[in-house]
Amino acid sequence: MPAWAPQLFKDNGSYYLTYTADEQTVLAQSTSLLGPYRQQDVVPIYAAEKNIDSYIFKDDDGKYYLYCVRFDSGNYLWVAEFDLKTGKIKPETFKKCFGQTEAWEATPNYKSDPIIEGPTVIKLKNKYYLFYSANHFMNIDYSVGYAVADSPYGPWEKQKNSPIIHRAIVGENGAGHGDLFEGLDGQLYYTYHIHYDQNKVSPRRTRIVPVTKKWNTQTGIYAFSVKENDVIVPVIVEK
Repeated sequence: MPAWAPQLFKDNGSYYLTYTADEQTVLAQSTSLLGPYRQQDVVPIYAAEKNIDSYIFKDDDGKYYLYCVRFDSGNYLWVAEFDLKTGKIKPETFKKCFGQTEAWEATPNYKSDPIIEGPTVIKLKNKYYLFYSANHFMNIDYSVGYAVADSPYGPWEKQKNSPIIHRAIVGENGAGHGDLFEGLDGQLYYTYHIHYDQNKVSPRRTRIVPVTKKWNTQTGIYAFSVKENDVIVPVIVEK
């Protein structure tokens, strides 16, 4: 069974892996970063309906939230409070974040239902930043933007400088759906996938790009951009 959209995170000495399988989000746990990752009960996080692209965020007050994609003639981002111990959401807290609203999120290069997916959430100076991807992944304009809110539930304000990762910026088609991480050098990076080449979608390739955040004193939020001339191409070393 294929699995995709993984998120690895560490909490209280344990390592967690959330991912998508058979259009259901799953949580597995390990005592080691390298695994093996296992489930005590082999069940999805929320079995009542299909959902994909899970991302678990821990707030400063210790509460956890699950961001994911739910289907309704398209892909839409939702959030719910999450119980890490049981690996389940609190269904009564489910709230829609947003769907497709901007022109860059629906270009005509590949026809599809509205698609918003691939969430990543971080918190800086009491503001929540939700990074997401838009367009169908087969669209050459698959790309990444972000929105800002005062609460994990929103309301979310999409930022005008989106998309921050797009073929016109990083020079490769289908650039999107990734995750943020801080390198050992303290630099913020975004890892994402691209199309195989200019004429072929799969198998997709991985890229990493340094991310810059700049404080805007007028808006009271950070503005994000990427160092498009410093895109990192991972090298596969065969043993």
